[in-house]
Amino acid sequence: MTTGVKDYYEVLGVSKDASQDEIKKAFRRLARKYHPDLNPGDKGAEMRFKELNEAYAVLGDPKKRAEYDRLGPAGFEAPPGFEEFRTHDFTGRGFEAPGFEDIFSDFLGARTGFREAPLKGADLITRMTLTLEEAFSGVTRPITISHGVTCQRCGGSGAEGVTSCAKCGGTGKLKSRKGFFSVSQTCPECGGTGRKVTRLCPDCRGKGTILKTETVKVKIPAGVDNGSRVKLRGKGEPGVAGGPPGDLYIEIEILPHPTFKREGNDLYVEVPVTIPEAALGAKIEVPTIDGMTKMTLPPGTQGNQRFKLKGKGFPSPKTGKRGDQYVNIKIVIPKELSSEDKKLFREIERLYKENPRQRMVRR
Repeated sequence: MTTGVKDYYEVLGVSKDASQDEIKKAFRRLARKYHPDLNPGDKGAEMRFKELNEAYAVLGDPKKRAEYDRLGPAGFEAPPGFEEFRTHDFTGRGFEAPGFEDIFSDFLGARTGFREAPLKGADLITRMTLTLEEAFSGVTRPITISHGVTCQRCGGSGAEGVTSCAKCGGTGKLKSRKGFFSVSQTCPECGGTGRKVTRLCPDCRGKGTILKTETVKVKIPAGVDNGSRVKLRGKGEPGVAGGPPGDLYIEIEILPHPTFKREGNDLYVEVPVTIPEAALGAKIEVPTIDGMTKMTLPPGTQGNQRFKLKGKGFPSPKTGKRGDQYVNIKIVIPKELSSEDKKLFREIERLYKENPRQRMVRR
């Protein structure tokens, strides 16, 4: 032992008649709590984790546990030199006990480091420019993309010829014994894979992926706005160690429109009218994203007065419910006036009962 004689049952917090399953669960819980990878720089957690490893290496093996129960803690003290090899590896890989790798795979995400955990591939982003009309109705458009895909020839391994590592015999581990304990280290020759590449794949030249250019049809839903993203699942970069490929995101950019201005799902348009139309009222044609429609202008309409055309805006991509269109009135004055025209406007001027600017704040 490192400092004095410890009771392994006390270290794991279990009774002497605990079942092997109870011992495993106790170690799993405590190892998760004190693992150095989850407590970086915490020396106390590191030492506690070593004790847990030491205790489970014995109690996790029914034969060693039986010997420990017979000899007791004092008779089962670790041999000299145990501290030296035990501090070499804080991940639990330095001990061999049943289910050890399974326990660490639960919360480290892989089989004690000898194989890479599957990872999803990187996502890709591209842009698509639409007119306002295309964004309103939705559109299906082909796009050409270039992205990496798993090499079919080698299955993503990057190798066409592979042989078992001679140094570790294909296990990926080098083992040695220290007293009652077995030390296991990653094989430096193969990096823990248990195999060595003898010939690279000629198609991908050892990368495991090849560049593929393809044209795909993209359906853009009705109602998309600037910055909206459409996802093409699985069209990103290939995954790592058998993981799924990433996705392709198409970011939408909508061109400015000469007539309409969009805010959310609402549309705004400025409509010019004549003085008689504004003064007397009229039925006028108003442009909408659907086409022209008629709107009743009430008598006495003022410049910059706003009217709402309900349900004439953009559809929501989620619900399909349409926004509204707002019509801003702009009164247009004739530019070229004859003497007779000017006389008529002076007649109109007499219709104003008060100065329209008299309510303005004076400073």
